[in-house]
Amino acid sequence: MREVIFDTETTGLDPKTGDRMVEIGCVEMIGRVETGRTFHAYFNPERDMPVEAEKVHGLSSAFLATKPRFADTADELLAFLGDAPLVAHNAGFDFGFLNNELSLCGRAPIDLGRMVDTVAIARKKHPGAKLSLDALCTRYGIDRSHRVKHGALLDAELLAQVYVELTGGRQIGLELTADADSAHAASDAPWYRPVANRPRREPRPHAASPEERARWEAFLAAEIKEAVWTR
Repeated sequence: MREVIFDTETTGLDPKTGDRMVEIGCVEMIGRVETGRTFHAYFNPERDMPVEAEKVHGLSSAFLATKPRFADTADELLAFLGDAPLVAHNAGFDFGFLNNELSLCGRAPIDLGRMVDTVAIARKKHPGAKLSLDALCTRYGIDRSHRVKHGALLDAELLAQVYVELTGGRQIGLELTADADSAHAASDAPWYRPVANRPRREPRPHAASPEERARWEAFLAAEIKEAVWTR
């Protein structure tokens, strides 16, 4: 199954009060494995950048002034998202900003039925624990040493690793049913090689030869006195 893990950076906390999305990063996964395809873009919010927000992600008004508006990149973004489930950390926040931008440029909102919230998953799996992306990276041993400030694509890449751990770990795709090959092949996953294409090996001999059995019986007779199986 194809899924898209994404993250956004914004000018603030609430699109209803005029805050805008300034960055989005998306990572494609098929069968819980990253394919290497990503989408990343900065946007000119056409407004000032509050100091508090800039401290979080480091994106200044001067830097963003040279970037395209969201409307100029919407088609490319929507093509990448396709109809896949969309995974985000505290997903209601990211969906709120994404759908606000789509509304501002006259596009239909993304159905909330596609939303997968990793905070909700983590809350069920680790009740009472810290649920921030940093905390979950620490819990699962995911290296985030290069994360100095928030960045949409970097955070999406980290979240992709966290999502795998939250949903079963690296062996989530292990299947032992007769239908496993056809199910994986249908996904067109680049990492999958059907069993039928693997080289066939002849079965290895596993029974002892008559000479080996004779030596073994002689050893038992000489070394083990009054063996229980001879009674």
